[in-house]
Amino acid sequence: MRTITFVTQKGGSGKTTLATNCAVAAERSGLKTLLLDLDPQGTAEAWYQDRESETPRLARVSGAELIKAISHAEQNGFDLVIIDTPGRDEPLTASAIRIADFCIVPCRPTPADMKATPPTVATITRLSKPAAFVLTQAPPRGERLREAEVGLSMLGIVCPVRIVSRNVYQDAHGLGLGVQEFDPDGKAAEEINALWQWIKRKMEKLTHDQKTHVA
Repeated sequence: MRTITFVTQKGGSGKTTLATNCAVAAERSGLKTLLLDLDPQGTAEAWYQDRESETPRLARVSGAELIKAISHAEQNGFDLVIIDTPGRDEPLTASAIRIADFCIVPCRPTPADMKATPPTVATITRLSKPAAFVLTQAPPRGERLREAEVGLSMLGIVCPVRIVSRNVYQDAHGLGLGVQEFDPDGKAAEEINALWQWIKRKMEKLTHDQKTHVA
């Protein structure tokens, strides 16, 4: 079982939307997926309550319950756990990073979001966890986007898949759906599929490197 933590200490980055859509994409790819909502606001849980499908499964947990929830997921045959964290710096966020195999850091290409990124990176670095930035709510193109990619690349890996600002993300979320379910042939669905395939390849490489290191 593998664990991916979506983390950023800046609210409004689209972290929960990204986490829920990746959970749907992972489940659709054949992985038994559990989404853990650690955010006291419960945005992912509200999304799940609006769903007709029971998968991917979701559990709302507190910091004290995190380790137990991960262990329970492994015992119940889950292939993947995705953790949605609070949008602020607190001990719970560090715990979610510590338990992760891979961290995804959503970031909007704005000065405020860029300035808020270093504390998240510092925690990930301190805990020696592999991570990657994903640009969210981005314009399709433009100088601001290129500047953001250059700036983030100085701090770590930047995913080549950009999540463009599209109303369909909010429309799907409001119905308890992923964009791949809401508009399977749309551009947002293509983005999420490409993002998930990129994350999956990264996770496979991490697993391979770990096995090689052990051998």
